[in-house]
Amino acid sequence: MTDTPISFYDQVGGRAFFERFVDVFYEGVADDPVLRPMYPDADLGPARERMLLFLEQYWGGPTTYSDERGHPRLRLRHAGFHVNPDARDRWLAHMRRAVDAVALPPILEATLWDYLTRAAHAMVNTFEPSGIGPSTGGRPEHGIAAPTGNELTKE
Repeated sequence: MTDTPISFYDQVGGRAFFERFVDVFYEGVADDPVLRPMYPDADLGPARERMLLFLEQYWGGPTTYSDERGHPRLRLRHAGFHVNPDARDRWLAHMRRAVDAVALPPILEATLWDYLTRAAHAMVNTFEPSGIGPSTGGRPEHGIAAPTGNELTKE
């Protein structure tokens, strides 16, 4: 008998579990108008593989993610994306669907969901609505036009 605890990775069924989980998540992302543009590849395969490797490693499986990509540095890797509360909530909604699809025992589900919720909140890097940032012509879809030089000075 060993005193070594069984990893979460092994408790949930290893790679097969994480493959199913990640597949369900990316099924939702594929049609999400806010999240899909954050994935530059024509297909979601590379992103799917990175997430699979990350989750496997995080939960006690193979260290392939770090072996191939180095330290995860999640905040740094997501810094270039507009991750506002709407994006966070959409990400969590697709994760919730994936969690529900894999039907874990309650204690394992709670453990996974707690991590995903904390991770999602940690990735938020702006509170500006989508579309705010460098652009020309303002944001007419919200009725806000970029000011012209004349509007900024009293004449």
